Amino acid sequence: MTKTSMDLSELLAKHDQGDLLRSIAEAVLQLIMEADVDGLIGAGRHERSGERTTWRNGYRERALDTRLGTLNLKVPKLRQGSYFPGFLEARKTSEQALVAVIQEAWIGGVSTRRVDDLVQAMGLSGISKSTVSKLCKDIDERVGEFLNRPLTGEWPYVWLDATYLKQRQGGRIVSVAAIIAVAANTEGRREIIGLGIGPSEAETFWTDFLRSLRARGLGGVRLVISDAHSGLKAAISRVFEATWQRCRVHWMRNALAHVSKGQHTVVAAAIRQAFDQPDRTHASETWRKVAEQVRPRWPKLADLMDESENDVLAYMTFPRQHRTKLHSTNPIERLNKEVKRRADVVGIFPNEASIMRLIGAVLFEQNDEWQTASRYMMVEAFAQIDKEEIDPILSITTKAA
Repeated sequence: MTKTSMDLSELLAKHDQGDLLRSIAEAVLQLIMEADVDGLIGAGRHERSGERTTWRNGYRERALDTRLGTLNLKVPKLRQGSYFPGFLEARKTSEQALVAVIQEAWIGGVSTRRVDDLVQAMGLSGISKSTVSKLCKDIDERVGEFLNRPLTGEWPYVWLDATYLKQRQGGRIVSVAAIIAVAANTEGRREIIGLGIGPSEAETFWTDFLRSLRARGLGGVRLVISDAHSGLKAAISRVFEATWQRCRVHWMRNALAHVSKGQHTVVAAAIRQAFDQPDRTHASETWRKVAEQVRPRWPKLADLMDESENDVLAYMTFPRQHRTKLHSTNPIERLNKEVKRRADVVGIFPNEASIMRLIGAVLFEQNDEWQTASRYMMVEAFAQIDKEEIDPILSITTKAA
């Protein structure tokens, strides 16, 4: 058989303005119908074959309502006989099978037989291994272009966070770290700029990941916000001349672990007084005063406050208009929840490529939504960022590697 009438990449290109998942669903079903009709005819489009029984005769448009939205399809017509795909029947099980097929196709490392079985359940003649491979290849190319695109301009703020997923390796199920990087540029726009998969959050992995971002053009980084991790902090100092902001939310949880549960509310309120101050100087004064107040009763909490003051209050040196977005990794928490929601559908990923395919597509979708939203940060406030105004003791700067 010859190839289908339209490449999947061409089909997807026609849906650049729409929802990616819905576009993929339309493209998959179109490929399935084209392959199904090739089987009925006994020959592919424009193919000479002694087994040919009839010829194509244009298309008729049909709509399929699913949870992904309305899919606009073109059903092939035949000169003799008729063809009508079973999945266009209005039945809930067909829609479920459709979604399952898309999910299986996204998880490229699973058995092709499982994908074929799902398509058979939809009343079709099946889907070949080459068709599944073609689908995954085109998705990988689109996701790869997004995750490896050049980064231009200056990106003063970078948020980093990791979530753990399950992956099968050599007959074992292991936990791997999926690291997501989000940054805000001087135009006030927020973008997802990177995704990395590794066995752990070791310094070498973080360093390689951050260097890959810099190699793509990530520059002008002034503040990196993340949870406390020695490997990450060391990697930041190796790759960027930037200040590190320890996630205030995660720090507070660690701090309250040194306090009896009944006193959490009182102690948290006392510490938050420092966060309510107008500048870094007053915040530091309040912070130290609170540390001395809690020291007799909770010495471990006081020691933690002494050690982490510069890291937790680093954001106070930056423009006040930006501070609500800079003190923690909360701005990307919603993104992480969406990643976990999609990943939970899969459960255990068969390989790293399947993680990059699915999670990368989720990030692609989210980034498109961000670009159509209003600016994330006030542009005028970026002019207030002045390198000389940042307290040297806050920075973990070294010469960039």
